[in-house]
Amino acid sequence: MSLLRQITEKPWLPGSSRPEDLPEGSVYALPAPTIAVRLILAVATVIFTLFVVAYGDRMALPDWRPLSEPGLLWGNTLLLILSSAAWHWATVSARQDRLDGVKTGLLAAGGLAFAFLVGQYLAWQQLSAAGYYAESNPANAFFYLLTAVHGAHLLGGLAAWGRAVVKLWRGGEVAKVRLSVELCAVYWHFLLVVWFVLFALLLFT
Repeated sequence: MSLLRQITEKPWLPGSSRPEDLPEGSVYALPAPTIAVRLILAVATVIFTLFVVAYGDRMALPDWRPLSEPGLLWGNTLLLILSSAAWHWATVSARQDRLDGVKTGLLAAGGLAFAFLVGQYLAWQQLSAAGYYAESNPANAFFYLLTAVHGAHLLGGLAAWGRAVVKLWRGGEVAKVRLSVELCAVYWHFLLVVWFVLFALLLFT
């Protein structure tokens, strides 16, 4: 296989070569969306890692006063877990070419994700009403910062979710949205793991 063919190969399109069909020693080109998602996850991992390191360093200073995390965060965590599970359901349904299962999974995943974001906003409101302002304490500022950055990443994922939903409800075939569903599921699972780390950091420190 020539270098040009390796670069321009689109294995995710019907009729394109599959990995097992390629000659031995050939390079299998990943779909461009897959590469993009992997890059996004790599950058996001670096960003959140730097925040966690900064959080640990700042916590060691004497002006650090831990805040009392709202109990609402436990419910929000459950919502995000259920949203990730719904994405898994949609992915399995897409691989089995079950349109109803994909639609149900997408609606549930998106609705639960929106509910999580609303819950995070309500948690902010609870803290603000209790006098935990960002400018009054570094611990407060970090709480708002970490949850805001995580929420922003989730909003980015919802944009991709919206495109998949629109395409599917306009009569698109499951095969045409399968890759989008699988990549969104990976992204959601990643954000769930990130939230576990952040929540544990906020809860136990």
